[in-house]
Amino acid sequence: MDKKTIRVLLTCLAMLLMFSLSAGRDAFAHCDGMDGPVVTAAKKALETGNVNLVLIWVQPNFEEQIRQAFQKTLNVRKLTPETKELADHYFFETLVRIHRAGEGEPFTGLKPAGRDLGPAIPAADRAVSDGKLEPLYNVLTDKIHDGLHERFKRVMEKKKFGSNDLKAGREFVEAYVILLHYVEGLYDAAGKGAHGHPAEHAGEQIHNH
Repeated sequence: MDKKTIRVLLTCLAMLLMFSLSAGRDAFAHCDGMDGPVVTAAKKALETGNVNLVLIWVQPNFEEQIRQAFQKTLNVRKLTPETKELADHYFFETLVRIHRAGEGEPFTGLKPAGRDLGPAIPAADRAVSDGKLEPLYNVLTDKIHDGLHERFKRVMEKKKFGSNDLKAGREFVEAYVILLHYVEGLYDAAGKGAHGHPAEHAGEQIHNH
């Protein structure tokens, strides 16, 4: 297997691992941020009066609830600048809460803009915005490359120990277990996919990019 093939496989595993293991973390749940895609869509919808811009972010069974909240917001925000701000915030919270419910995730309030989301999420957003996947590939492959090499290197450093040196032997076992858990996590992620979607679908999406 050549280096290019290994790089592609590691990238796929890294992406699947990130999506499957990060579902409940704040970094992955950046849709609850004031500068996230849901609130951004909500701002545009309110300014244009087009509710369809936000309906794509909720499940069909919540559509009517969002339509009603949207119309109430439009009615109230016309009154004064103060009511406009309050009404908009109400709609942002309602939309994000319902969006999160559709993902099976709790809503813990709107998060401020400018949060540190780490390198992966912003890279994914830039890839979608720019239509260029290579920078995202690089972020993920670099991360998994470093993770594997670091853990493997530690195992190799601990591998040679005297049969009567229990302390050194246990250090080897600890390093070995850490490596296996890391690899197992990657393998399981490749089998499960993300958010309950079959892995083959996730793989097809990555391949098609």
